[in-house]
Amino acid sequence: MMRILSIFIIIIVCMSMYTVTAFAQSNGTGSKHVVNVAHRGASGHAPENTMAAFQKAFEMKADYIEIDVQLSKDGKMVIMHDTTLDRTTNGTGNVRDYTLEELKQLDAGRWFSEEYAGEHIPTFEEVIDTFRGKIGILIELKSPELYPGVEEKVADTLKERNMDKPKNNKIIIQSFNHESVQTSKELLPTIPHGVLAGLSWADVTDDELVDFASYADYFNPNMNILTPELVDRIHSTGMEIYPYTVITQEQADNLFQLGVDGIITNFPEYVYDHPVKNG
Repeated sequence: MMRILSIFIIIIVCMSMYTVTAFAQSNGTGSKHVVNVAHRGASGHAPENTMAAFQKAFEMKADYIEIDVQLSKDGKMVIMHDTTLDRTTNGTGNVRDYTLEELKQLDAGRWFSEEYAGEHIPTFEEVIDTFRGKIGILIELKSPELYPGVEEKVADTLKERNMDKPKNNKIIIQSFNHESVQTSKELLPTIPHGVLAGLSWADVTDDELVDFASYADYFNPNMNILTPELVDRIHSTGMEIYPYTVITQEQADNLFQLGVDGIITNFPEYVYDHPVKNG
């Protein structure tokens, strides 16, 4: 009899805990996890798109690192945001005009601080092989119209490493070039894809969103175009929303209140679990 009573008490306690948790979340006193995407790595703390920035994001427990893929003159995949070298290296000119060997000789860290002098431009394979299984990787196809075949190169690299399987939910591919996203999705149908949307997409129509949703899993806009109404319309298509690029805590908090699913940020410390919004 005592044993039955003990079991009954345990069941009541468990049910009470579940009820309290559900009540707290429905009343804005629980918490919600927003996916934390380190933009070009933890680029507020280390030089963007370098192994140092990616390692820093991992140490800060971000969910994903975001990387930009371009091609060198000899067709090798390198991680670089700008299509020119001038801003973030001691080189000058177009990325595509240099071989991988030449790009590797450049300093990609000193511009940020002397502490990072000697950081090099990493290859796609370096990043994938170092961080797969440790942190998610959001791959941006950067200006793919300049690099015919880049979608195939990315796909082949992921397939060679068995990273194109449905069980792998830590790879996402995105681009501002939506035709490139469609091409990549055809090559890698089991990997989630996203369309990036700049300020010009502020007036995106329902028909356009439905079209995006036919091949994309994410609509990742400039954070300045988001409104509660647009968030609802995007979600109604089944797509998730990872806006960019947060550089202040206030921006992160505002996006959280809008109900986004993830936040792309230079500062991972701004994006952790938040209280669930009221209503």
